[in-house]
Amino acid sequence: MEYALHLLDEGADLLDLGAESTRPGSHAAEPGFALSTEEEQARLLPVLQAILKARPATVISVDTYKSATAQAAIAAGAEIVNDVSGLTWDPAMAATCAKLRCGVVLMHTRGRPAEWRSQPGLDRESILPLVRDGLAASLRAALEAGIAEESIMLDPGYGFGKRFEENYHLLGRQAELLALGKPLLAGLSRKSFLAKTLATLPAHTRHVPPDARETASIAALVTAILHGASLVRVHRVRAAVEAAAIADAVLAAQECA
Repeated sequence: MEYALHLLDEGADLLDLGAESTRPGSHAAEPGFALSTEEEQARLLPVLQAILKARPATVISVDTYKSATAQAAIAAGAEIVNDVSGLTWDPAMAATCAKLRCGVVLMHTRGRPAEWRSQPGLDRESILPLVRDGLAASLRAALEAGIAEESIMLDPGYGFGKRFEENYHLLGRQAELLALGKPLLAGLSRKSFLAKTLATLPAHTRHVPPDARETASIAALVTAILHGASLVRVHRVRAAVEAAAIADAVLAAQECA
């Protein structure tokens, strides 16, 4: 809770809380291996409630693919469900979000985390159509379930079933996803594909730990904003706020030209 309040003080507009790892190699969404709903909520809800008690106006999104946890979190005061599966891992999620009338982030995911390291690669021309079509399918499912148009945001899902340079091909064409008619969220902070690029530089070793990826994260963040992202998910807020302000100023100048 103290860390969350620190992020707000540094300028975060909303907080994204998650209680289950979906990093590559994890067992998220695998029957018999995934974190139970009960344990997820036991980790998540006390923190969510403590934040809102301390700062009642805080906007909170909950990173979960489980409909039961989404329902419990919204009841506890969260306003947005951030589903990394784009409504595909829990068949009840779409109807649950429609009933809750909450905000919804639909992310594109290719396969499950345990599969990502062994998936075949994608050529540079196929990555954008794959993500676009997957997001379009999630969007259709959301609208058919009754989720309001204005409640939906889309996330290309950097690193989620995209390997290394595939993420750069996606980022370079990210603005094309705006054709789906929804605002975009980009989560690039500390991703492993950034580390792979940094590892080629003389100043780095082959292993670049997450906390050594901050400058690269800022570069990716600015690129994402200039390519159409309305919301960016970050770890170090103050630097991100400053970088976003510069990117916004560039966009504003282009609009005035």
